[in-house]
Amino acid sequence: MSAVILDGKAIAKQIQEEVKEAVVKMKQERGITPGLAAVLVGENPASQMYVKMKRNRCAEAGIESFGYELPADTSQRDLEKLIAELNANSKVHGILVQLPLPDHIDSDKILQAISLDKDVDGFHPINIGRLAMKGREPEFIPATPYGCMVLLQEAEKLVPGFKISGANAVVCGRSNIVGMPMSLLLVKADATVTIVHSRTKDISEIIGQADIVIGAMGRAEMIKGAWLKEGAVCIDVATVKVDDPAAPKGYVWKGDIEFEVAKERVAAITPVPGGVGPMTIAMLLKNTLHGAEVALR
Repeated sequence: MSAVILDGKAIAKQIQEEVKEAVVKMKQERGITPGLAAVLVGENPASQMYVKMKRNRCAEAGIESFGYELPADTSQRDLEKLIAELNANSKVHGILVQLPLPDHIDSDKILQAISLDKDVDGFHPINIGRLAMKGREPEFIPATPYGCMVLLQEAEKLVPGFKISGANAVVCGRSNIVGMPMSLLLVKADATVTIVHSRTKDISEIIGQADIVIGAMGRAEMIKGAWLKEGAVCIDVATVKVDDPAAPKGYVWKGDIEFEVAKERVAAITPVPGGVGPMTIAMLLKNTLHGAEVALR
């Protein structure tokens, strides 16, 4: 069998167009332009690239973008002061603090300082707490797991017999950004969830029983194609730069899952790149639009 390739670029483009239409309507009917403030501390090249991509997508969707690039030695106090100013700014409906922050800054305190109504990254402890509670819903869902769920819902349309509800799901990785919230979302969707990580024994056997596999460990091709259950649906979150002298740029991007082998066994899989990455930004735009809707309540 050959897997359905879940095209994150195409789905993200569709979501961005829907957001764009909603933004135009909001401007016309309510006189409000959704605004996203992106805060970058230091000069991490990857973080700079991500922030630039997010700002470009905001512009394409008609969302106003506010950029704050601070030096690496910015103090905890000054960063918290900026967050307080953004919380009070009526033109800002979403606040994104690009992680990781420099070691001298307490990330938890910064995330807690963001207004719950502007927490478009979904990392505020109250939002995560609501995500973990039965019968409660967070105001915002973390963008990457949110995008993964949309891709799984797309797989439900494309793969005969596949349903998230009732599926055995394995989440590879337990980070606060992807692994843990992803697990909580799957539980809310009535999947049975197992989390595996660096201390898990018999990982290959556990993964081999999964109907859904989420790769979020950041270890290139750690999940071997031969481990995967035939007919499984795989979402690969990882993007790892791997040296390859034969490649035009001298490197290639790999995910956690051994793609070339996996695609001949599983029912559906995301590519790397072009799978989860575009979805993360699309869901951030959707969250920013929601932030503006919250402000209008």
